[in-house]
Amino acid sequence: MNGVHDMGGMHGMGPVEIEVNEPVFHAHWEKRVFATRLACAYHRRWNSDINRYAVERMPPVDYLEASYYEHVLFGLETVLVEQGVVTAEELASGRAAGKADVAGVLSIDGLDTLLQNRIRARRDEKVAPKFKAGDAVMARNINPAGHTRLPRYARRRRGVIDRDFGVYVFPDTNAMNRDPKPQHLYSVRFAARELWGNAASDRDSVYVNLWDDHLDPA
Repeated sequence: MNGVHDMGGMHGMGPVEIEVNEPVFHAHWEKRVFATRLACAYHRRWNSDINRYAVERMPPVDYLEASYYEHVLFGLETVLVEQGVVTAEELASGRAAGKADVAGVLSIDGLDTLLQNRIRARRDEKVAPKFKAGDAVMARNINPAGHTRLPRYARRRRGVIDRDFGVYVFPDTNAMNRDPKPQHLYSVRFAARELWGNAASDRDSVYVNLWDDHLDPA
């Protein structure tokens, strides 16, 4: 979707402020959010692409004002309700309306099992690639209402396949209907001037990871 989260190439956001020796968590509540999201993933009611799409639907003003873990919390609350783990009323009150109908509780011992057995994006399916290294391609001009990993700044821009990573889950469909639609994932090199115009350096390039369904022959 075309949302405020897709900020690549946008102006007016100010300088990137780098915090020296930045901690993983700035507050105790951030640890709790991280742990809660991990524990909820144990039930496998959604995938990482569904989670990304949930974060993308955060209202634009709220998104720009929120911190990273506030984004995480919004996405978690969204999928918990949409996937039927809790109701909106339970979330608002902080109290369960009845006995939970989701079986299983993540224990400390189960944490290693969850991390070791997580569903990986790379697939072993034999899918023929549409492109090879060195092929000229053009990113498609799409404006989907749902999730996509094709950023706006690269749409309708010409690039060159730098490498083929192999077959991976296609996140655009995996987020919307859980269809993994395995296909090849590529690193595509775009000249900076192709993306930003002649004011950009002719020595610079941007590499974007894109799938078969994002690309056409140039």
